[in-house]
Amino acid sequence: MAPLRSARRRPGTRTHRAVMLLIAVIAGVGVLPGVAVAAPVGQQLNAADMTLLNGVRLAGLWEMPAGQMAAEKGQSAKVREIGAGIANEHQRLDQLVVEAANKLGATIPSEPTAEQKGWLAEMQKASGARFDQIFVTRLRVAHGKIFPVIGAVRASTRDATVRKLCDDANGFVMHHMQMLESTGLVRWPELPPAALPAPGKDGLLAAASANTGPQVGVSSTVVWLVFLAALGTGGIATYRMLRRS
Repeated sequence: MAPLRSARRRPGTRTHRAVMLLIAVIAGVGVLPGVAVAAPVGQQLNAADMTLLNGVRLAGLWEMPAGQMAAEKGQSAKVREIGAGIANEHQRLDQLVVEAANKLGATIPSEPTAEQKGWLAEMQKASGARFDQIFVTRLRVAHGKIFPVIGAVRASTRDATVRKLCDDANGFVMHHMQMLESTGLVRWPELPPAALPAPGKDGLLAAASANTGPQVGVSSTVVWLVFLAALGTGGIATYRMLRRS
């Protein structure tokens, strides 16, 4: 009889073991590397991608009115012409970045930063040759700061929409720098030094290289701190340049 009782227990034992094995497999899947739950589209963007979207949008929000101001109150015909051109081109670029953000489900700024509003107020108060100098200096420094960001993101992004926006933005920014330089008002020796990517994990290059692997819900805090620090360095240099004028 003992063998019979032993035989009856085997199905239950096998079932119990199968259930435990299934639970272990399910639990194991949750910690396997490379396995992730799909996130909303807006959360799949890399931190560097979001830095580009925000940076391009913010540039347009203050450089469009700055260009319009230059077109109206610039002392030289050259500055008035360039101001109108930059305002018109930024309007087109702004439309492109808004379309890209909508396509990607990303939220981008709707108004300039407090610092950018301050630059606009500074231009509003200036007139004559001083206005021309402030306009060229402020915009040339700003374009010089966003330019390397575009290149870093373009070199590493995995998103086709961001890549296309980089291509478009690169052309606009390059053209704007050339136009501003054609005024003869750029003070080359006093431009802020290039903000080269730091070799450590806190650098822009590291943030951009994060695009080489799957990223879900990556925070852009570190990248924004680096970007804003670079803008701050440029702002200090610009203040010194304008103070000498």
